[in-house]
Amino acid sequence: MRIDFTDVVVRRGGSRVVHGATFRVEPGQVAGLVGPNGSGKSSLLRSLYRVTRPESGTVAVGGQDVWTLPPRTVARQVAVMTQESTADFDLDVLDIVLLGRLPHHRGFGGDSPRDLALADRALARVGAADLAGRPFAGLSGGEKQRVLLARALVQESQVLVLDEPTNHLDISFQLELMRIIGELGLTTLAALHDLNLAAAHCDVVAVLRAGRIVAQGPPADVLTPDLIHDVFGVRADVLAHPASGRPLIAFSPLPSRSPDSPAPEHPVKEHTSCPVPSSPASPPREQPSPPSASSR
Repeated sequence: MRIDFTDVVVRRGGSRVVHGATFRVEPGQVAGLVGPNGSGKSSLLRSLYRVTRPESGTVAVGGQDVWTLPPRTVARQVAVMTQESTADFDLDVLDIVLLGRLPHHRGFGGDSPRDLALADRALARVGAADLAGRPFAGLSGGEKQRVLLARALVQESQVLVLDEPTNHLDISFQLELMRIIGELGLTTLAALHDLNLAAAHCDVVAVLRAGRIVAQGPPADVLTPDLIHDVFGVRADVLAHPASGRPLIAFSPLPSRSPDSPAPEHPVKEHTSCPVPSSPASPPREQPSPPSASSR
């Protein structure tokens, strides 16, 4: 299922935070939104999962504007994993995961055997089957992220949206989480701070600065030293990862200047190495066979 942002403008607190964003994610692709803090990544995502209505432009999933569809329909199509909340939910892990089935329920009926089987399967898929009976509030940050991803998976949506999913996680789980996401076969859009994670795991990236998309396309084409200098204000040396051949970025600070020197101006160039893709930048990932669900 394809995601399309077309000339999207988002306003928050009286100010425009996204300016005319146009970006496409083809079915099965993993796409990353990258940019400095405050560049509009989360605001653009919120327009997709119906938290912040765009001032203008359209946000479409499968060719349908999400803001013209009933919220329940969008919840069935788009699963969301936001940054791990500091709130302590007074629920067990299994109950947290089963919340992902709410878009498929009407009224207050209990969980069906199929719901329970889906929850078991999702927890196993993210490596958290042993957490099912534990209180969610007592989990570590990494364990909570596994559970929240499992909750998103039980929605059985074709689109997965992630807002900074690897924040505050140790390196091993950052890599594991991105591997799991890449193996799901879903159309995925993730806001990421770490350019190396984006380069290693995304099929396409869109780079935002001050609410504008200044470049988009495959990471190897987009994450160039010039762009990283212009957008992030650092020196970057882009190498080939010795294991995967994907881009690997080494960062260095820019040369310091004397207090009396005027600040250099770094106007943002439009990096047009790759326009809005009309076909996948890389072939869609094959949907892996799901593991068998354990019965409850």
